[in-house]
Amino acid sequence: MTEPVERADIVIIGAGPVGMTLARAIADSPYQVLLIDHRPRGAWSADPRALALAHGSRQILETLGAWRASAATPIESIHVSQRDGFGRTLIEAADYAIPALGYVMRYRDLAAALDEQIGTGRLLDDSRVVDLKQGHDAVHLAVDCHGDIHRIDARLVVHAEGSPANDSSVRVCDYRQHAVVSEVSPVAAHRRRAWERFTADGPVALLPLGQDYSVVRTVPSEQADELLACDEQGFLAALRKQFGGRLDFSRCGPRAAFPLALRWRNQLTTPRQLWIGNAAQTLHPVSGQGLNLGLRDARVLAELLSSRPDADPGDHSLLASYARNRCFDRIGGVTFTDSIVRIFSNDLGPLRLARGAGLLALDLLPPLRHFVARRMIWGARAWP
Repeated sequence: MTEPVERADIVIIGAGPVGMTLARAIADSPYQVLLIDHRPRGAWSADPRALALAHGSRQILETLGAWRASAATPIESIHVSQRDGFGRTLIEAADYAIPALGYVMRYRDLAAALDEQIGTGRLLDDSRVVDLKQGHDAVHLAVDCHGDIHRIDARLVVHAEGSPANDSSVRVCDYRQHAVVSEVSPVAAHRRRAWERFTADGPVALLPLGQDYSVVRTVPSEQADELLACDEQGFLAALRKQFGGRLDFSRCGPRAAFPLALRWRNQLTTPRQLWIGNAAQTLHPVSGQGLNLGLRDARVLAELLSSRPDADPGDHSLLASYARNRCFDRIGGVTFTDSIVRIFSNDLGPLRLARGAGLLALDLLPPLRHFVARRMIWGARAWP
């Protein structure tokens, strides 16, 4: 007996923030959309991770009705400096006539806002794609949904969750660094200012979150276990030292660490398949560009699909147009973050001087500072 086959115009694999953003953005289109996620719905409700969202990402989410201002802490200024070297710069939202350069929000709050907009419709949760075959007019998927196999034919499959570790089509550059993350309470109010401090070990970011800071400290991989194992006072003392005593902290929360690598998919599309967000590129967390780049991926794809409501969503010309459109922003984001990591994560004297000169130039030359700030806020192709 032949198994029944369900048909969908667009299948999105991965219901993280990027996948849900795309699903919401095309929900009102003529296309029949199905979202598949390997986690049970609401699994994110206990996820305490902090996310850095640029002002441009807020604008994307607002258009979808998925922005929760009450859950977001604004970043009104960013202080950038290096340890044991001269030069610093200050980037302020007031220079760009916007309320904030960016926002810090917990993963669970962003996921909840997007999930609410998606509703109870076309989502297969707790489901895994166990087989995927490329056909001429459709991609044939076998999905294990709560123990039952569903056969689905899709005219377009959008991959929106991270690529498997053994994916040969993804280039990986191991930074040999770990990010140690935690939350700390400052002794003095943060006044909605974020700090980016470059050290010989790697960048340290303090992002305002409620009354506290979310800390992302980059260290060589062998040092991560030491920071996880030391007691609270030892961790706070090490953090104070990185800021030269300029900032003080009274408490820290639980700590966690994860390895850092650049993952880059050279080919964004194959026949009737397309990759966005972390499935297309995973960046170093310095300057917080990864999620924002993924949300712009979703927005651009949604705009292209909406501009061709009667077209085949898996049409080669549409996918090629998407790949061309995203090329400049992707390369710009990767080059920007990768260059920062390589230039600032060492303690060579000549490079320390060059870094200081660069930071001083940013501070003294507004056009240069505005170029960097606008790239962080809106990306390479989305400036207002």
